[in-house]
Amino acid sequence: MTDNSYFSFGLNDRLYGISTAYVEEVFPLPELISIPEAPHEMIGVVNLRGEMIPVIDFNQSLGLQSSNYRLTDSIIVLRREKTKVGIIVNQVCEVLTISSDEITTELEPNQTVSENGVIGGLTRHAGDIIILSDPENWLSAIDSHTFKLVENYLSQELNRSQSSGEFVTEQAVFAANATPEERDIFRERANNLKLPFESQDLTSVKPLTIIVLNDQLFGIDLGVVREFTDIQQVTPIPCCPPHIVGNMNLRGEIVTLVDIRPVLKLPLTAITRSSKALIVEVEEILAGVIVEDVRESMFLLNPLQVIAVTPETTSINPDYLQGEAVYAEKMMSILDVPKIFLNGGLIVEQAV
Repeated sequence: MTDNSYFSFGLNDRLYGISTAYVEEVFPLPELISIPEAPHEMIGVVNLRGEMIPVIDFNQSLGLQSSNYRLTDSIIVLRREKTKVGIIVNQVCEVLTISSDEITTELEPNQTVSENGVIGGLTRHAGDIIILSDPENWLSAIDSHTFKLVENYLSQELNRSQSSGEFVTEQAVFAANATPEERDIFRERANNLKLPFESQDLTSVKPLTIIVLNDQLFGIDLGVVREFTDIQQVTPIPCCPPHIVGNMNLRGEIVTLVDIRPVLKLPLTAITRSSKALIVEVEEILAGVIVEDVRESMFLLNPLQVIAVTPETTSINPDYLQGEAVYAEKMMSILDVPKIFLNGGLIVEQAV
């Protein structure tokens, strides 16, 4: 029996795990460059600090239908020997330690591991099924011929655009179903990823998760965000005020769902099917915050762009704001989540 570390991620409401030995880095999904005649599961490449990384849609690797790409999606860069390949996932979770004797090759009744080698086994960990993937098998679809195809295409495009002094490719629009504002953000991410580390002052930026409440944008320090998830069956808690929505089972862990809008002086509205739960950790408190949508899982904000707020400049309770900043040409309020939970009166007899 041995313990191994697995990097977990979400895709289509299921949790997957991959050995951390293969994980190179993770970043929010950028605009991708499409490559003609590439394998069908490869949807494009990303320029990562001068290195062209092929990116595959992990849905297609699993034999599933591709879905529309969103700002909350991420790319996990995997390394196999000298090869790097990115996979698109819906959600990045956490690193889990799993014992080898917890893993089985029996998936569902009368099912075994996938024949294409994508599924290596599964385990019930914290009450949920984690599917373990072995990239040694399925990354072989991106072979040396694919890299040569990418190299030749980009070389042709570079020669074609030298006269204009700018690298431009004639390609299909990435994330065609996204709004123009969302495509601008995808493109900005791609441009930032081209920059070498030495030209990026990463110590001067603040990573935020961008959420929507009452059609307004809010930023939350990524440091307190553990994950986000769909809202499943919620069990009401007797004798609690309206902002305590109830308890939810998150992979065997009981999490209390709260609505922070009363603290912010925003009106309460009904929870819809599209509502999400943003799981946050503040000191010893683990709770789920009800949100309308998660607009972006990681947005890098320059603190110099934050402006102060006063009761005269905002209708939101300024006591729980760290300021405002522009996001996608709209104003975004930055929440002080620790202060909301520790001083906002949300805790009721240890309900949260």
